[in-house]
Amino acid sequence: MSPSNKPIFVATHPRACSTAFERVFMTRQDILQCVHEPFGDAFYFGPERLSSRYEDDEKAREESGFSQSTFKTIFERIEREGKQGKRLFIKDITHYLVPPEGKPATIAPSLGGKAIKKGVGTQGDATVTNGILNGITNGTTPNSAPYPYNTEAEPGNPTVVPNTVLEHFHWTFLIRHPRHSIPSYFRCTIPPLDAITGFYDFMPSEAGYDELRRVFDYLVAQKQVGPAIAGRDEGEGVKITVVDADDLLDNPERIIKAYCNEVGIEYSSSMLIWDTEEAHQRARDAFEKWKGFHEDAINSTSLKPRDAAHKKKTKTVESENAEWVEKYGEKGAKVIRETVDANIADYEYLKKFAIKV
Repeated sequence: MSPSNKPIFVATHPRACSTAFERVFMTRQDILQCVHEPFGDAFYFGPERLSSRYEDDEKAREESGFSQSTFKTIFERIEREGKQGKRLFIKDITHYLVPPEGKPATIAPSLGGKAIKKGVGTQGDATVTNGILNGITNGTTPNSAPYPYNTEAEPGNPTVVPNTVLEHFHWTFLIRHPRHSIPSYFRCTIPPLDAITGFYDFMPSEAGYDELRRVFDYLVAQKQVGPAIAGRDEGEGVKITVVDADDLLDNPERIIKAYCNEVGIEYSSSMLIWDTEEAHQRARDAFEKWKGFHEDAINSTSLKPRDAAHKKKTKTVESENAEWVEKYGEKGAKVIRETVDANIADYEYLKKFAIKV
């Protein structure tokens, strides 16, 4: 069982069936407070944004409602959620915490990142607070083209979040083979879905595998997880807990049961069913801000094993390419293939740690 009652953080990449996974834990309103993908607010829209997706679209940033969201305001929201007396369950996209395209990470100004130049803002001035942001003060946040920040890095840390904040969470990981996730994400960035999602172009840098692997390795190196692997090794502390989406879809009960054992939640088979209007409304409310990405999860009623007809069968590269050409055209298929191939090594590395049942 879990050695602590830390907030659970499911770190993942786009289109990993993570929202279906989250719906399982949304059934545990008795003990869990779920927080759905909060860091995209700062990553895309706020004054510390890392993504260039909306850099030239100030109107979209303002209309999002998150143009003033910093990484600190999001952690403050998480702290408020945690004061409701329930354990937090946070699911989010890992690359929202990491500068894209392998750019070096420095600590976000709002999280106390120390300014490289003297006399800039008040970053790094320690104060005493309680909870996740203990010792973190407001820095100055830029108003345009904010990254790179004028702040110092933490050695080895691939994120813009101080290690003293990262260590407040019980980290777990969810992955899916890029041959499934990348075409799914691409579909969300072309007509007709792009008009709903607001993502009008596919950005390979948003695949998320490189960032997930680097954060995983950092947390292992910092002994925040591991070295024991869930389901394989005995040991104290937080074990390395990686769930592969295909394993989850093929055998949801055994995978969820094993995951619950690692994070200290008592498993119940009722967690795999959520067919009530109250549950559906709760999901609609939680997933509202990312329209177009979560409709399957919103409309689902349970998590059952895939039948033989729906299990992912091994395909050849040639058959995959032909399928993608048919659906997305030659140009789209080429981009998908290049992005899939670029991320397989990181997926296979993380897959080595996946829970086996």
